Amino acid sequence: MTGITVGFDGSRDARQALAWAMREARSWHVPLTVLAVHRVAASGWAGPAAQPADAQPADDPYVARARRAARDAVDKAAADLGEPSTAGITVRAIRGLPGQELIRASEEADLVVVGARGTSPVTRLLVGSVSIEVLHHARCPVAVVPGAGSPGAPGGMGKE
Repeated sequence: MTGITVGFDGSRDARQALAWAMREARSWHVPLTVLAVHRVAASGWAGPAAQPADAQPADDPYVARARRAARDAVDKAAADLGEPSTAGITVRAIRGLPGQELIRASEEADLVVVGARGTSPVTRLLVGSVSIEVLHHARCPVAVVPGAGSPGAPGGMGKE
């Protein structure tokens, strides 16, 4: 197994999930993989089995931007957590469908971590559609980290 994999899309909830995953990885002494997925087009008519369109060279700058954003978030979270190093943390950026890519990553992970909600308009309307997809289809345990302001969230309404 490869330790913990956390999905990262740049949202506030993803940043909270990243910090939570970093603490867990440190606590369990396991490697952490941060997976940023540049969403590509897929046919909505195919339902959950939809496949992304073929990779286009035009996507490359977006994948690189996702990688930089994830790396910057890792560095900031490490500083906020007082971590002297980000050794043991791998940042991967790929193109595809976030839910499918996280499910694929779950085949080799001990735990997949996702935020409760993401950044796309569809995700906001469906309240965590990627999280739900991963919860239903992952091949390992899944932790859904609630967003700020959620009961029970770190710093949320449920915290005294």
